[in-house]
Amino acid sequence: MSIKAIAAKLFANHIYKKTQSWANNPVATQQAVFNQLIKEARETDFGKDHNFGTITTYADFANQVPIRDYEDLKPYVEKVVAGQENVLWKGKPLYFAKTSGTTSGAKYIPLTKESMPYHIQAARNAILHYIHETGKADFVDGKMIFLQGSPILEEKNGIQFGRLSGIVAHFVPKYLQKNRMPSLETNCIDDWEAKVDAIVGETFNENMTVISGIPSWVQMYFERLEQKGGKPVGEIFKNFNLFIYGGVNYEPYRAKFENLIGRKVDSIELFPASEGFFAYQDTQQQKGMLLLLDGGIFYEFIKSDSFFTDNPRRYTIGEVELGVNYVLIISTNAGLWGYNIGDTVQFTSLKPYRIIVSGRIKHYISAFGEHVIGKEVESALQEAMEGTTVRVNEFTVAPQINPASGLPYHEWFIEFEQEPENISAFAEAIDTAMRKQNIYYDDLIVGNILKKVVITAVAKNGFQDYMKSIGKLGGQNKIPRLSDNRKIVDLLNLK
Repeated sequence: MSIKAIAAKLFANHIYKKTQSWANNPVATQQAVFNQLIKEARETDFGKDHNFGTITTYADFANQVPIRDYEDLKPYVEKVVAGQENVLWKGKPLYFAKTSGTTSGAKYIPLTKESMPYHIQAARNAILHYIHETGKADFVDGKMIFLQGSPILEEKNGIQFGRLSGIVAHFVPKYLQKNRMPSLETNCIDDWEAKVDAIVGETFNENMTVISGIPSWVQMYFERLEQKGGKPVGEIFKNFNLFIYGGVNYEPYRAKFENLIGRKVDSIELFPASEGFFAYQDTQQQKGMLLLLDGGIFYEFIKSDSFFTDNPRRYTIGEVELGVNYVLIISTNAGLWGYNIGDTVQFTSLKPYRIIVSGRIKHYISAFGEHVIGKEVESALQEAMEGTTVRVNEFTVAPQINPASGLPYHEWFIEFEQEPENISAFAEAIDTAMRKQNIYYDDLIVGNILKKVVITAVAKNGFQDYMKSIGKLGGQNKIPRLSDNRKIVDLLNLK
């Protein structure tokens, strides 16, 4: 074992112990974060507008700071973008992470000198927890690749703008610089397909040990590696044994990945966003990701089934329950307050607090009152695939409200790598799994309001072609698992 690997194991043990100290004291940890946030922001415009000087308890905060989304916070953000100081957080942010908005065009999420280190530490600590638990550290001597956006940044009014992954690329620790791939030149390529081809060329003959990125885009990289080498990725990269991912659920991709790699590899799930780094998988033995309670973020939770009612109840960490679908609300040391990031989560453990991402509060199907969420469609597909040779590249689900004949239904648009022998039986398996998970959907089937799932096959690369057509191929962009309309599916190339 190399000196670098030995040092990694020692550091991993230190970080594990440090994590345990706050994870075992969750309520006190969150209270300390809350107190610090309020103290630091009292003299900001937002703090003055919401009387932070009078806030001494969480109840005060909940009464004085309403839940907001980006549109509600936008007037404050625009002041910061214009160069004003002490608006949402003291001083000016270091960066703005530029993301795609659904109603307002581009969104600008602030990153401050207080918040930025947590993005880096969380990704690092996820790997260190893996080393601590498994004892595997030799991979630190190999090459690592992080498929990400361009690190080229713009500047306006003394603040730099860019994609979060591109900003983070500037903070790779020195001890990883020699291991990091691709080159800066390749990382700056804008066209995603050209970028992937360049990455394949750079990495093909390297000792790749860790690969990281959103599964759908890593899949493209793997496919092109396989095309170039004529053999599985695991034979091209014999020491590749760790896949790190975030952004989407890996399970629908797992069978396809294992086929592309030619064997199983360990994986670590992350939950990063422009608004903060919220959780990472801290163990290979249990489901869920450790919620980061000491990372400059104060969390609130609203049950998703009451989110759209007037004044829904807001819960803090000590009040949550297992298995309930919550909308995640955050207040951060980057100046987001009572902010709805749009994601829904469920707790899989309360000691320590671990979560899974269950979907998006705006991404659901409830055309008939069924309120189907992302976790349910992903779980249903995974259950239907078990014990079969079916492999799926990508999928999304939409309601068919006005069919040419017969009852309406949920239509599953699937791009298969390996199709089922009997597509009707596969649709039946998905439908059965859906009915077990969602009693409202089951009632609609039993009551002959809906007919069972219908599968429509999407042409090869159909989802990539769609993302390319809307200018969102690659990077951190993802296909929604489901939607309450047919805006996406009407643009897909069908088989």
